[in-house]
Amino acid sequence: MEQKVALVTGGSRGIGKAIARGLVEEGYFTVLVGRDAATLEVAAKELGQAGFIVADLVRPEAPDEVIKTCAARYGRLDVLVNCAGLSAAGSFTEVTPDEWDRIFAVNARAPFFLCRAALPLLKAAPKAFVINIASVVGFKGYINQSVYASSKHALTGFTKVFAKEVQPFGIRVHLISPGGVATEMVRQMRPDIKADELIQPEEIADIVRFIVTRPGNGTIDHFYIRRYSGLAFD
Repeated sequence: MEQKVALVTGGSRGIGKAIARGLVEEGYFTVLVGRDAATLEVAAKELGQAGFIVADLVRPEAPDEVIKTCAARYGRLDVLVNCAGLSAAGSFTEVTPDEWDRIFAVNARAPFFLCRAALPLLKAAPKAFVINIASVVGFKGYINQSVYASSKHALTGFTKVFAKEVQPFGIRVHLISPGGVATEMVRQMRPDIKADELIQPEEIADIVRFIVTRPGNGTIDHFYIRRYSGLAFD
């Protein structure tokens, strides 16, 4: 394709869908990745310049399969957004090994191997971006979010190393760490937060649009977005 291509995991709803919509509006053909074909098809039709790849990122083989499919269908990749995520609330004493494995598979392992599989395509792109959606819990700890926090710490650490290793190829790597966003996952994890205080998914999408469109030589490695009602510089 001559048109620039973006790939967004978790792109059929929530933050991922908002990001995908923003990228379409910036002229990218945007590929949505998720588990449910029907939901993906509806989202892709709604967004217009979009396609989709059905994949369960819990499966170890999924990241390689997703990138191979993207390469075969579209021949290029200019932006990779790792947004898919799983969470669980509860004391660390209640976490099962299967729950740990599933959350880490999607939140940490999948972005790692998607980035690795996508590297040849990203190196070939005129101006490539990788944007990993982490969380405030990636550098802070919240009670009853032990596995989720651990996985986002892992994603944050990987992003720092990955950014350094691919910098010589001109690939720009960014980490976005939001506080509470108005998604179903956050409503389940943090029912104590008032709905009108939550960050809107479109606010995260605006940051992605800023990243891929801004001119100049300056680079912002990490975006931390808190709720306005949260404590400043906490």
